[in-house]
Amino acid sequence: MAASDKSVDDSLYPIAVLIDELKNEDVQLRLNSIKKLSTIALALGEERTRSELIPFLTETIYDEDEVLLALADQLGNFTSLVGGPEYAMYLIPPLESLATVEETVVRDKAVESLRTVAAEHSAQDLEIHVVPTLQRLVSGDWFTSRTSACGLFSVCYPRVTQPVKSELRANFRKLCQDETPMVRRAAANKLGEFAKVVETEYLKSDLIPNFVQLAQDDQDSVRLLAVEACVSIAQLLPQDDVEHLVLPTLRQCASDSSWRVRYMVAEKFVDLQKAVGPEITRVDLVPAFQYLLKDAEAEVRAAVATKVKDFCANLDKANQVQIILSSILPYVRDLVSDPNPHVKSALASVIMGLSPMLGAYQTVEQLLPLFLIQLKDECPEVRLNIISNLDCVNDVIGIQQLSQSLLPAIVELAEDSKWRVRLAIIEYMPALAGQLGQEFFDQKLRGLCMGWLNDHVYAIREAATLNMKKLVEQFGAPWAEQAIIPMILVMSRNKNYLHRMTCLFCLNVLAEVCGTDITTKLLLPTVLLLAADPVANVRFNVAKTLQKISPFLEATVIDTQVKPTLDKLNVDSDVDVKHFAAQAIAGIAAEMELNVFRTAVPPCMGAKIEAAMDSKLIVEAPATMAGPTDGGILGGGADDEASLNQDRESRIELEC
Repeated sequence: MAASDKSVDDSLYPIAVLIDELKNEDVQLRLNSIKKLSTIALALGEERTRSELIPFLTETIYDEDEVLLALADQLGNFTSLVGGPEYAMYLIPPLESLATVEETVVRDKAVESLRTVAAEHSAQDLEIHVVPTLQRLVSGDWFTSRTSACGLFSVCYPRVTQPVKSELRANFRKLCQDETPMVRRAAANKLGEFAKVVETEYLKSDLIPNFVQLAQDDQDSVRLLAVEACVSIAQLLPQDDVEHLVLPTLRQCASDSSWRVRYMVAEKFVDLQKAVGPEITRVDLVPAFQYLLKDAEAEVRAAVATKVKDFCANLDKANQVQIILSSILPYVRDLVSDPNPHVKSALASVIMGLSPMLGAYQTVEQLLPLFLIQLKDECPEVRLNIISNLDCVNDVIGIQQLSQSLLPAIVELAEDSKWRVRLAIIEYMPALAGQLGQEFFDQKLRGLCMGWLNDHVYAIREAATLNMKKLVEQFGAPWAEQAIIPMILVMSRNKNYLHRMTCLFCLNVLAEVCGTDITTKLLLPTVLLLAADPVANVRFNVAKTLQKISPFLEATVIDTQVKPTLDKLNVDSDVDVKHFAAQAIAGIAAEMELNVFRTAVPPCMGAKIEAAMDSKLIVEAPATMAGPTDGGILGGGADDEASLNQDRESRIELEC
């Protein structure tokens, strides 16, 4: 019996340590223990968790914020640990206390957990335990409890009786009229969510007046949250009710004195448009959209500019083109030359999406002049946003028209005197090539890309090198063999050593995408030729290039062509050349040794051997993995070879 008691005590000892850590002065220890609460609860069992652990946690709520946050998070998943949904009410007291603390993130997490726990209650238990908790929070002395209460209405309301629903609506109205702005802000934030679960008649009679009141609040932080509720309410009401109950408030918000409220209207404009329908959009939202497009604040103009494409796409198809041309495009023209670069950039990111809506003729007549202005804009982001969306226009007006209108502007940017402008164009060239196609690229843009390889700025030459790799990935190795590799190889004979080095850099990256045949046949001979270059910088880059392209060469080629060249460079008169040659020799040897192991062993051992090679644990092949020797310790001969092979196969089988 004593031994049995001792066994029980020993099994509970770790739990006792965790519980002691909950009381420890060290915050980190308390935090670690909170994160292991589920372990403690499992060890204690459901009954002791309800009767001992939960009351203990409720009494120790006053702690550091990070500990309380972890506790609020843990309690949300505790229902099964206290005995299931019928005992979920035991979790409400500690969560209610956490929902009243001063730190916002702790309160939010506590409300989130309360919502989870409330959803697990039966309808009867919800009215008995959760609704009274909500009412206590609503009538709390501190604003913290009242703000937390706002998040519980939507989860309680659908499952309670009519008298309780009436009380909940009255309590929510009370919070909407609270004297503390933080509470009204919380109520405005949850108004749309609550509106979705309230019956339509009470939505009109109770919540709409609250919405109107919050939209006229003296705090702009409250009014802007009312805009979000406007979307939810508009989605729930018939068109006639929207026009009479919601639109007046929406018009007021669109011309609000606070730019933050107008900004929120701009952000939610497309959602509002979808909620109210095409007729109200034509009559009321188009004028509001125009008003926001010419707003005094750049932040508002930028926000609404990003909505131009989506707003136009959702217009009634019968009047879409006419509304865009007469009501939207005149304001868009003004934004093209807006003094704020963020506004112009925002517009440039979406304006080309208007082309499919307007068709080829109107795109050429109305939009192309705007695109040309934006392509020549001093702000790089504006130009790049236009270039990155050229495919929208290409699909509408065709490549011929595009080349005549926009391509000259792109070429002009590619030859800009500011190297950062040229760099930005290079970065978008692969995407542009993909949009325009191989034939057009070869005719109009290939020469431009080759020219960048000879640029006097190193950053441009480097970017142009990477650009070549991306173009080969786009068009394929056969295209590279015909179109660009011959032109790159010519650079190896240039008098300027910088151009010869650029040639090496190109061969470096092209080997990765061109494959073994092209690398051996076209790229390697040029690299070997440059090994005798009079400039040391070129020679040591030859060594680095040979190491880089060696994985794409056959072993015989490496032995007969690469190694002899590196051996010569290893005795070069220049110390840097010798250093990089020695480095390349060692790197190639290690790679070849690894390749031998890869082919000699099955896949199940490959990862182990590579890991050992990387950590330098394998210096040479183990004796049992080696081939026959010509004497020495193991001797030589057929018997030894057979024995070694059998030993190797046994070891491989065991490892697998």
